[in-house]
Formats: sequence, structure tokens, C-alpha cells
Amino acid sequence: MSARPDIPHDYSFASDNTAGLAPEALAALTAANPGRAPSYGADEWTARAKQLIRDVFATDCEVFFVFNGTAANALALAHVCPSYQAILCHDYAHADTDECGAPEFFSGGSKVITVAGPLGKLLPADIERTIARRANMHYSKAGALTLTQITEWGTIYTPDEVRALSAVARAHGLVLHMDGARFANAAAALAARGQSPADGTWRAGVDVLSFGGTKNGMNTTEAVVFFNRALARDFDFRVKQAAQLASKQRFATAQWVGMLEGGAWLKHATHANTLARKLADMLRGLPQVKFIAEPEASGVFVELPRATAEAMWARGWHFYRFIGDDGYRLMCSWATQPADVERFVADLQATLRAG
Repeated sequence: MSARPDIPHDYSFASDNTAGLAPEALAALTAANPGRAPSYGADEWTARAKQLIRDVFATDCEVFFVFNGTAANALALAHVCPSYQAILCHDYAHADTDECGAPEFFSGGSKVITVAGPLGKLLPADIERTIARRANMHYSKAGALTLTQITEWGTIYTPDEVRALSAVARAHGLVLHMDGARFANAAAALAARGQSPADGTWRAGVDVLSFGGTKNGMNTTEAVVFFNRALARDFDFRVKQAAQLASKQRFATAQWVGMLEGGAWLKHATHANTLARKLADMLRGLPQVKFIAEPEASGVFVELPRATAEAMWARGWHFYRFIGDDGYRLMCSWATQPADVERFVADLQATLRAG
């Protein structure tokens, strides 16, 4: 992926990580700066953030904060899955493809086993078959199942789909973890269907959630939420041992307060989802553009000829080849603007005409 040096680089659709801080997060961060406060999470912002997360999910859950999504996923999975057991995940899941073996490392050896599934989703029957494939001490026993919400294909697990997978997990004694790096976008989409964050998580059988802050407009802060509170025992020690305990934790948790109070987290996620739909609508009907999956949240996944993608990169646009040889991801964020969408589509139209 390379752009001509004389053309400005545009990261609007490369990732939601490329956006800055949402104004509510930045304002809360600044407001927490004056004066002195207790360290290591014994501050009022951390207590308030934990309560606000409990309010979001309408349940008394245990909440911890770490710096990034890899830590949230790896530490949560390591905590619930002994080293002699296996972690089951989709074959596109970050737990396998984008975390440099962190779940295996922090668990001390838990085997990550991947399972294919349509449109980025796992299916109960496939999980059943994977669990039944081997059942002796010479093979890692399944101990945890992790789902990605939204999926790596931009699709969303419905509460019924989560509940069906939870039933399989329960039947075989597996802990159900949800990688929610973009959970806010899923929550916004589910809210449009009249379903709550609780409906999509603990009410459907999720034991522990990695609740993403960074991709929702915050900086260096993710929450690990244990709905099954018994599983959270001593997790604070694991966070400390993994060098994930912030000494000035108020700067991480104040952002959650700023985003959760007043509902900015859902407002910004809804905005990203809306801009993704606008992008998808403008792409429909363009020659040589094929949707890999119908967009359900903030990501648009399309097939493009490789030459077209390279020409767009040369124009300065940054986005990633993601699925197969010709599948590309276009990711919207809280900061994406309609003008960004319109400029991208205009350049793509011009590229297709030239091609």
C-alpha cells in the first residue's frame, strides 16, 4: 500500500484507530487533570466509570481497565482458560490473527483452535464438531469460546445467535468471552432493533466482555467486564502482573465517564454506522465493486480488482486488504464525515473509469 509522495495521505477509511479523541473524551481527560487524586484506580473517576458500565449493562458486574484490546482479550481468556485447555474462535478472530500469540502467552500455553464460519460468525454445530473432534488427554480440552462483536467481517451476532452459542458452551463447560473492541457499534445497531447491551451480552449467556474504548473515540483504555463475577477473582492481580495497571488511572477512566454520561458512546457509534451505510449506498451499482457482506455496523467490506485498489492507494487513500486476494475493508469512525465518503467514492468512480 503506497501513495505518491506529492499526494496527501488520507486515513479516513483505514481504521477507526486513525481518528482522534472524541470531544467528550478529550474534555473529560482535560477536566481530570487539575489537582491531585489517588493513584492505581482508587479515584472518583474510576469508581464512577465502573458504575456507569454497570448501568449500561443493567447488572452488577466486575469491571477492570487495561490499555489496549490485545490485553483485554488475552488477559480475560488467560484468566478463564487453564494452560492445558483450548480457546475456540473464528478463523478471522483477532485472538488468532492479530494478537501475536498473546492469549497463548498469558495463559501459559492454552491452544487457540480456529473454526470457520460464514460472514465472520461461528455456528453452534461447528463448535459442537470441534469440541467432539478429540476427547482424550492427548489433545487440548476446549475451555473457552470467544466471539467477536462486531465480527471481523462487519456483521453482528444477534442475541439469539449468542444465546445458541452460549448453550453449546454451557453444555460442554466452556466460558463464553466476547471480544467487543467495536461493541459500541454493535450496541448502536442492536438499539435500532430495540435490543439493549444487556440483551446482547449477559442475558444471552456471555460471561466476560472486552469492552472497547479506543475504537469508540477514547485513548488507550479498554474495559474488561465480568458478568460472571465469580470468574473475576484475583483478576486485579493478573492486570498488575501483565503491566496493565495504570498509576494515573483517572486519565483512562475519566474518558469513560465523559463518553458514558449523556450517551456520547452510542451517539458516536451510531454516527459511524450511519456513515458506513452512506458509503455502502454510494458504492452500490459501481462496476467491479462487490459486497462481501451486507454492512451491519461501521465497516464496509468489498471486493475490488487489485489494480483498482492500488490506484486508489496511489491517490493517497489508505485502506486494508482484508479477506482473500481481492477483499478490502473500509472502516468508518466517530470522526468520519459525509464529505469523506463523497470524496472517496468520487475518486473510486474516476479510477474505475480510467481503468
